[in-house]
Amino acid sequence: MQKSNTGKTAKSANAGSYIDIMEKNHMEIPWHDYANADSNVLICKAGLIEKASVIGRVGLIMLSCGTGAWRVRTSMNRLSKELGVTCTVDVGLMSIEFNCFDGHDCVSQSLCIANTGVNTSKLYRMEQFVDNFPNEEAHLTGEEIHQKLDEIERIHALYSPLRLGLASALACCAFTFLLGGGPVEMILAFVAAGIGNLIRTKLIKHHFTLYMNIAISVSAACLVYALLLKTAELAFHIPAFHEAGYICSMLFIIPGFPFITSGIDLSKLDLRSGLERLTYSIIIVLVATMFAWIMALLLKLHPQDFAALDITPGLHLVFRLIASFCGVFGFSIMFNSSIHMAATAAAIGAIANTLRLELVDLAGIPAAAAAFAGALTAGLLASFIKSTNGYPRISLTVPSIVIMVPGLYLYRAIYNFGIMSLSDAVSWFAAAIMIIIALPLGLIFARILTDRTFRYCT
Repeated sequence: MQKSNTGKTAKSANAGSYIDIMEKNHMEIPWHDYANADSNVLICKAGLIEKASVIGRVGLIMLSCGTGAWRVRTSMNRLSKELGVTCTVDVGLMSIEFNCFDGHDCVSQSLCIANTGVNTSKLYRMEQFVDNFPNEEAHLTGEEIHQKLDEIERIHALYSPLRLGLASALACCAFTFLLGGGPVEMILAFVAAGIGNLIRTKLIKHHFTLYMNIAISVSAACLVYALLLKTAELAFHIPAFHEAGYICSMLFIIPGFPFITSGIDLSKLDLRSGLERLTYSIIIVLVATMFAWIMALLLKLHPQDFAALDITPGLHLVFRLIASFCGVFGFSIMFNSSIHMAATAAAIGAIANTLRLELVDLAGIPAAAAAFAGALTAGLLASFIKSTNGYPRISLTVPSIVIMVPGLYLYRAIYNFGIMSLSDAVSWFAAAIMIIIALPLGLIFARILTDRTFRYCT
């Protein structure tokens, strides 16, 4: 008996140490403790602490969806005015600090999310919640409101990891054609990107750290592409120059949402949020390109230009429209958009991205200027469509221009830095930076032209 007790004690100690290791670094907030389940007091007549809990939680959920500081602050301000509270807010990438005043008391809170991501379906529900608040939630108790917010927070991924892998495969396959790749590169990128993003989704689901899921998923995509190409060479005598498409197999990692929202935040002088989002985007790009470069060295892959496609300009235009639609649709699904929302964004992206490519090819316009025109077009179309279906503008614009982000240029810049070909590296990097600057500028000016509330500095 003594021996058995000792064994149980040791096992219990080991379990305790495991729990200590896996314990959440960010403690969960007991939102329902702010409200009394038996209270019949409506939120508009409740105390300042209870009002602040609703305002802060709404802002935090919106922040977790990936939207920028301007939208988070706007939503919190709308609720504050409805509840008779003055609210000042400071928003970052993963945290919110805010103060609420009611003329008598002041409540200050600092809130933080455990991880950042993109969830356009949840964002759509939150915008509906804020829009309907004066007519619906303002006539509920604090406990009832928190129960509604519980339901919205439970909106996780609409799609399984397998479907997200297929969405990534479709997006990167389309991306490959738009960058100049042919059928062989498209098929290999389809399989490699699908497997890479499937692995990434599984790692995210199990809460592995950012660096780890980027490194493993990008490395897996490159490895799968190289193995498939080698198999195709041996079985079907496919030429080795098709290795150029391996870059496209990892483009699912492009941080489109934080890249674009950082530019929008900086335009509104939300420097903290803008710089934090930009830093987050740079981290993803650097880690992804570094590991892709390492895999290229190990697998002896070299970034090359794609072989020219022998198709007529008219047919090329049609294929670009189809590929742009499919690429944007895939990226939008990866952002957890509904099918209808993804199809709407894809239609916008098909027009805007095809316009961008045709401006470069037919009019000889520099790539950065064409990217500005494409993003401006996407922003104007999204503003027009928002007035009819109510989808959040950012849920339509960002997926529609993610396909314009120069991931190929960024990778080639890092690759050439790695082999000390500095002149080529600087050339690729400068071209990428110009396009990256042009994309949010296009969306910003579309917003200035169509949104009176965004046009002024308030």
